[in-house]
Amino acid sequence: MKLLNEITLRTPESVELTFTLAGIGNRAYALLIDYLLWSLVLLVFLFFWIAMFDQIEAIATLTTIAAETITLWIAALGLILGFCLYMGYFIAFEVLWQGQTPGKRFVKIRVIRENGRPARLPQATLRSLLRPVDDLFFLGMLLIIFSRREKRLGDWLAGTVVIQEATTPKRQILQISPASAAYAETLPELAQLDRLTPEQFTVLRHYFQRAPKLHRLARIQKSQELATQVQAIIQLPTLPLDDLSEHEFLAAVYQAYQTQMSDRL
Repeated sequence: MKLLNEITLRTPESVELTFTLAGIGNRAYALLIDYLLWSLVLLVFLFFWIAMFDQIEAIATLTTIAAETITLWIAALGLILGFCLYMGYFIAFEVLWQGQTPGKRFVKIRVIRENGRPARLPQATLRSLLRPVDDLFFLGMLLIIFSRREKRLGDWLAGTVVIQEATTPKRQILQISPASAAYAETLPELAQLDRLTPEQFTVLRHYFQRAPKLHRLARIQKSQELATQVQAIIQLPTLPLDDLSEHEFLAAVYQAYQTQMSDRL
């Protein structure tokens, strides 16, 4: 039986993953932290803008435009830049930090798409554009409380959910071939294993759990699909298919990722 705050999502690899939803308390705490940080950024911007205002106005008076019009245009420009900072804060962090802002990272929650993948630029942009509407009259909070998937309006439009951050699973022993083990030792120098998210690593873990039960042809097809996707994620130039099968390559990635995470603990 699933808990009320859990959801199951199906990835493009046809793997079902269960996530724990962030909850209104965690999301409100994260938003409070983000608004405090954003307020500091805004204060720095305002100090800078006020310092520059007189110089901009002095330069603008050299034109034939009325002083009142110039002042209005400068004020409007300041409002537009402030709004861009507001939007840019959430968009930039959620894209660069794979669905997290400083507040979300501190609270350990994350935005993901409904297929289990990290949020990208389109999703982060839509969520940010709808944030002022969600904040109005606490509409977003009400939607989160009363919707089954705890979605605010921005989440519905962007096709995202906010989950508690997946923790890296404890290291599990995977029986791999000597060739895979040798390749796993060289992988950190050849690829960017850090680009593999905990959610994507979970897909690999599910694959190895299911692999012994799969028909040989089905396992080959699934391993080929996953190998191509993992290659793109970790930005590996070429697959080592002359020395390893796709299944062995995935085992090497699995081993190398676990070793890297264990070394950081």
